[in-house]
Amino acid sequence: MAGTSNSATVWLLIWVVNNIGVTLLNKVAFARVNFKYPYFLSFVHMFCNTIGSMIVFAKINMENAQTSVASIIPSTSTGSGTTPNDTKDKQHSQQPAVPAKSSFNCCHVQSMLGAITRRKISGRDNIYVFLFSIIFSLNIAVGNASLRYVSVNFNQVLRSAVPAITIAMSLCLGKKVSKRRIVAVGPVILGVAMATYGDMTYTTLGLVITLVCIVLAALKVTASGEMLTGNLKMHPVDLLSKMAPLAMVQCLILSVIMGEFGEIVKRWDVDLSPSVDWYPMTVVVTSGFCAFSLNISSLMANKLTSPLTLCITANVKQVLMIAISTVVFRTPISFMNGCGIVVVLCGSAQYSYVSMLEKNAKSNTQAKKMDSVDVANHRKHVTINTNKKDDGGAAVDEQQPLKGKDALLVQRNLLKDENV
Repeated sequence: MAGTSNSATVWLLIWVVNNIGVTLLNKVAFARVNFKYPYFLSFVHMFCNTIGSMIVFAKINMENAQTSVASIIPSTSTGSGTTPNDTKDKQHSQQPAVPAKSSFNCCHVQSMLGAITRRKISGRDNIYVFLFSIIFSLNIAVGNASLRYVSVNFNQVLRSAVPAITIAMSLCLGKKVSKRRIVAVGPVILGVAMATYGDMTYTTLGLVITLVCIVLAALKVTASGEMLTGNLKMHPVDLLSKMAPLAMVQCLILSVIMGEFGEIVKRWDVDLSPSVDWYPMTVVVTSGFCAFSLNISSLMANKLTSPLTLCITANVKQVLMIAISTVVFRTPISFMNGCGIVVVLCGSAQYSYVSMLEKNAKSNTQAKKMDSVDVANHRKHVTINTNKKDDGGAAVDEQQPLKGKDALLVQRNLLKDENV
């Protein structure tokens, strides 16, 4: 238990550091390094995710190969002329030695991330993955572009409005949304209005791009939910491996169309090449590595912690993000903006808590339904053996269904056994 708790803490810290690191590194690339190419930066992110997912599946294939080799155990059989003592000696001599645990076995990918299977898709499913890759790539590219024109604080505060957009999209799709969740969004919207009032650092173009980014982020949440829990039910790493190469190509095309790629080629021998200055490309590549690490750490944090822990950690991350960016980039914040940020953080925490309660209630309801089905199955299959004799006088066991008090007594004993 202590080991699991320590692992959960480590993965939560990695998730927080990566989350803050990706945003701050992107802002550093735009503001300090003068690498003002958001679409090419998104291409680097998708390239790192593509390579990372390939490494993950290569490691999984190696693990499966080792497991299949280790599972081959020589079979032993007893011939007609073999004595029991000979058989025991033969089985003892052929019993394979238990291999010592190596460092490789201690870091199994599937033991960390769960059972990952590559789902084969075809036809319409390929279209769904392609469309989702467009939403994914646009969300990252436009999100990076917004950081070029607005402050990190402004970006984070407006992103807090994503739940409100998600609710609106869910209602448009005909899905039911509880009143409690709708009410919980109210403080978030009020806080966003307060935080963006006055002199927070942003431009009109930056505001428009950030609003588009919020819509794309909400659309990504809705679409990813369908991909992971809908008809496809794909594992997150499997979805990333299929979607990242497509998004990578799309971001590169956007970079070429917007003229970013040509500017990078012109500047390469001037100030972007590592041989001239190592700093710019180090920031860009580190940002891409953190983007892939963020996906993996997010998956691990979801696996090892509770929804409440994730909600609290997410809000702590948001506070740290705003505090660090205010100090590093010297973002001016008025009293009204500060109050608005506090309201947004409190509203986001309340919304996350309400969402967690509803998810837990839904899972408990499903568990109760499964229990009732199990009890019904027990009632159908409760039987008792009665002894009868055949024509030759031999005893024959025949099963007959129990009735009345005897059936109820057996059912209670079965349920007691399940609860132990």
